[in-house]
Amino acid sequence: MKALPILLCALASAGIALADIQAPPASDQGPTRKLGRGLSNVLFGPAELIDSMTAVNYSEGNSAAFGYGLVRGVGRSFARLGYGIYEIVLFPFPTQKGTYKPPYKSDVPWINSGYQEFPPELGWESRFDYVRDNMRSP
Repeated sequence: MKALPILLCALASAGIALADIQAPPASDQGPTRKLGRGLSNVLFGPAELIDSMTAVNYSEGNSAAFGYGLVRGVGRSFARLGYGIYEIVLFPFPTQKGTYKPPYKSDVPWINSGYQEFPPELGWESRFDYVRDNMRSP
């Protein structure tokens, strides 16, 4: 009868000891992710054209969408193409400050010109439960 509490304490302490094992912080960004990001940028980079036009249309209207939005989208599409080729060619090497992180400025909410890690998705997205909201927040 005394062995049961001792066994339970041993199992509890073993569970706590195993919970401390974790992956290092840089394990999410590796050469395979860099190669995949490069391929995505090359193949799906033109989605920036539609995404930029939609964002400008929502914030500034139709005229700006077909002027500024079109020019911005073409520029961002070519930037994605360049970054994609760069990452495909150099995927085995940690080129960004000794890591495999993306070389471009991240897409922070208060700056309009940053890039997401992967190109924007158009249409239906599987991470949403029911319906995708087509309206963008300003």
